[in-house]
Amino acid sequence: MLRQILLSKLHRATVTECDINYNGSISIDEDLLDLCGIKEFERVDVFNINNGARFSTYVILGKRGSGEIGINGAAARLAQPGDKVIIVNFGMFGDNEIANHKPNIVVLDDQNKVLK
Repeated sequence: MLRQILLSKLHRATVTECDINYNGSISIDEDLLDLCGIKEFERVDVFNINNGARFSTYVILGKRGSGEIGINGAAARLAQPGDKVIIVNFGMFGDNEIANHKPNIVVLDDQNKVLK
């Protein structure tokens, strides 16, 4: 049996911009993607801590070193700059793989710099 298990999480990221006219997706600083292991075009779930909104989208590369967390397209109605969000991705694991798996959790400060 395969189970969906957390792969990685960007915890308490701060939304830096929202663009309702963009076709869709979430743009994330490429450095942050490298740290947590999320890939370009990968599906992610986003949980808005400020208003409780939850949505799924795909990742596009944000400018490296910028701290960018941009909510685009229709999802831009679910967030505003300054909101805190949790961004997660999941993978499919067999029961024998789960015991040795540890998700990569990156906790961010208000400027989207790594706390731990």
